[in-house]
Amino acid sequence: MTSRSLPPDDPGPAERFSIDELATLAAVTPRTVRYYIAQGLLDRPAGEKRGAHYLRRHLEQLLLVRRWTDAGLSLDRVRELIAGAPEEPPRRSAPPGSVEVWSRLTLADGLELHVEPGRAGLSPEQVRALVRGLTALYRQVRAPHEGTSQDDS
Repeated sequence: MTSRSLPPDDPGPAERFSIDELATLAAVTPRTVRYYIAQGLLDRPAGEKRGAHYLRRHLEQLLLVRRWTDAGLSLDRVRELIAGAPEEPPRRSAPPGSVEVWSRLTLADGLELHVEPGRAGLSPEQVRALVRGLTALYRQVRAPHEGTSQDDS
């Protein structure tokens, strides 16, 4: 049997979580955890069968997958990111015959935004937030110059 005394700089035993605890901490279901493991998005648990448990690294992996999926990324794209692909993927050209739906959003007179949300990795909520942010930024940039003539500049 090993001694239970730990050196003063040792943080203590690693945190261990059951699948239910891990799922609760990451706000997913245990079924989702199992699915992500099967898809290779999350490491297998430590231990076997009833002794299986999850560690802090599993929680961090799961939270990262959640962050990316909540941002609207597909599981295929998440898999690419986990494998080390850069977060900003190179632009993929649309193959001949494919259909893309681009949105043309008018922010102000003379100012438009063209976006294809799927290729940009944006959910509808994120597109709305982008439009609100750009509109506010445009107003901020315009504010000091409104009401002044060319001679005043």
